[in-house]
Amino acid sequence: SDHMENIYGYLMKYTNLVTGWQYRFFVLNNEAGLLEYFVNEQSRHLKPRGTLQLAGAVISPSDEDSHTFTVNAASGEQYKLRATDAKERQHWVSRLQICTQHHTEAIGKNNPPLKSRSFSLASQGSANSPGAQRRPSQNAVSFFNVGHHRLPAGKRVPIMQPDHLVNVREMMSQAEGQQRDLIRSIECLPASGHLTSLDQDLLMLKATSMATMNCLNDCFHILQLQHASQQKGSLPAGTTISWLEPKISLANHFKNGAAQNFPAEINKPASVSEEQSIAEPCQLTREPEEINPDEELEDICDDKEDDLGAVEEQRSVILHLLSQLKLGMDLTRVVLPTFILEKRSLLEMYADFMSHPDLFIAITNGGTAEERMIRFVEYYLTSFHEGRKGAIAKKPYNPIIGETFHCSWRMPKSEVATDAGTNSSAHSLSEQGTLPKDGEGQEEPDYYTVKFVAEQVSHHPPVSGFYAECVERKMCVNAHVWTKSKFLGMSIGVTMVGEGVLHLLEHGEEYTFSLPCAYARSILTVPWVELGGKVNINCAKTGYSASITFHTKPFYGGKLHRVTGEVKQNVTNTLVCRVQGEWNSVLEFTYSNGEAKYVDLAKLSVTRKRVRPLEKQGPFESRRLWQHVTESLRDGDIDKATEHKRALEERQRNEERLRAETETPWSTKYFLKDGDGWVYHKPLWKTVSAAQTQQTDSN
Repeated sequence: SDHMENIYGYLMKYTNLVTGWQYRFFVLNNEAGLLEYFVNEQSRHLKPRGTLQLAGAVISPSDEDSHTFTVNAASGEQYKLRATDAKERQHWVSRLQICTQHHTEAIGKNNPPLKSRSFSLASQGSANSPGAQRRPSQNAVSFFNVGHHRLPAGKRVPIMQPDHLVNVREMMSQAEGQQRDLIRSIECLPASGHLTSLDQDLLMLKATSMATMNCLNDCFHILQLQHASQQKGSLPAGTTISWLEPKISLANHFKNGAAQNFPAEINKPASVSEEQSIAEPCQLTREPEEINPDEELEDICDDKEDDLGAVEEQRSVILHLLSQLKLGMDLTRVVLPTFILEKRSLLEMYADFMSHPDLFIAITNGGTAEERMIRFVEYYLTSFHEGRKGAIAKKPYNPIIGETFHCSWRMPKSEVATDAGTNSSAHSLSEQGTLPKDGEGQEEPDYYTVKFVAEQVSHHPPVSGFYAECVERKMCVNAHVWTKSKFLGMSIGVTMVGEGVLHLLEHGEEYTFSLPCAYARSILTVPWVELGGKVNINCAKTGYSASITFHTKPFYGGKLHRVTGEVKQNVTNTLVCRVQGEWNSVLEFTYSNGEAKYVDLAKLSVTRKRVRPLEKQGPFESRRLWQHVTESLRDGDIDKATEHKRALEERQRNEERLRAETETPWSTKYFLKDGDGWVYHKPLWKTVSAAQTQQTDSN
């Protein structure tokens, strides 16, 4: 009875993107089964600002941190709350769960379970919606009692044996199939008329049935863990756990830094021998791997994303997704439909920003600090166009933690712009004495090599690190990016939180820069991408800086993809260059002496990246990891692509749970945490510094 007393106190409540978190005074009314909140304690005698019915609700501690939890009502409304510490969260969660259970059971007694039956949309006659078929007393909570069987009084639930788990999985598979049939039946309804696929009750039925299956998945996972713990905390060799996805081996389930069992790849191509599959676990090491650029071949993939067919065909799925979203909702944990995906990982998209290596290398060839800053701005503004694959806004794959991507570019030295009066090649060769050489006396190649590596270093929040270097020109760039997605109504906004640093070691200069926000507009018609926001580029040593603004299109009139910028010398506050134009079309650079330069991005040569063949890539390299999803998307088989994608995501969730349960920290492969950022483990500035020190000592 003590646990059924009313409790009250202050909690933080997430309101929306603009307002964020706010302190509110909450009251748990156990007798009425209500969670109410007020602006403050003094307004408690007034009408509550909000009320949730707890019968049938789900109380979920968040895995974001130890303070946050959510209350998901049967009506679909959700409160996202935050306590002051983990102890207070546990107090609220336990009391809310007790109250929820009490009132859910009470409703079950007042509304006895219906006989098991299947609902047929075709047999509903002239009803406007499923809501018209409900009895007045059959609310959202009693819906969950359909087909429910009570255990005889006094009987205890037996401990689940492995064969029982198999039976449970089979029943869940059947339920999942019935749920898919229900979704198809709803989506096959006409878009207009008496009963449509956009009926509010039908959209709610789709959402609740999907949420129920997700909840059952979580419960089944708990049963599996309980069974595993009863086996003295370890599983026999070769034991597998069945799931709604393909089986996942847990013998050495992603033990970080050790040999691991990689799940059998779905529909593995016949060209990959069985012996290779068996040998793969030994290859899964977290030790950094040196990639030989000579093993990489020029990329022949050219996946343009101009196909609107899938978007047109799947419009009902988009509408269903929109019906579940709220303005300002964080989309980081929202599983988006497969048909809106690009055929590449986000890590590869970052690599495609380097598709003009001639402009990148030319930065360090600038004869003055002013020219080097302007060249960097030119390279920066031309990088975004090639980063997009086609005119249609599609989303790259979300990298899984530990995923990596490697590539390189070869750029003929004769095609790289040099400073007037400077022999760039001779200058480069004269500086090589300070760098370690693998082959003394070998003929110097007539091209520069730019190497690139990216790694997903964190899952929550999703953070990627990437690094590129040109050893011959002693320049490198290191960056980390945290992508934060928000639902904005008829568009989706992505904030690129993070920072990059370009190092020009020949000049001792560092250029810090940020990235603009990206927006997917008109997601119900023809989705397209625009960039927005203000970014800054700064070089502390020289005092030069650039301020660049990506302008979003006004509601009425205005140009698309407009960008403006200025380059200044901060010490004298002198404007040295203005930039204007479109970041995906033509850019105009106007210099302080009155001269102007035009850059037509459509005419800029694109250097194809070089990538190792799939058979030489590691299991966690992007193209090999996502190969079955990519192949299915190329074939237009959305269902198959979704199946492969879900298998990867489910495996990642299982591995994350296991690490949390075993308190095993994640260990990155190529990047090291440095304050709030991530730095490549073997950056060029350390290599050059060590080589120079060694040369000084030898002299």
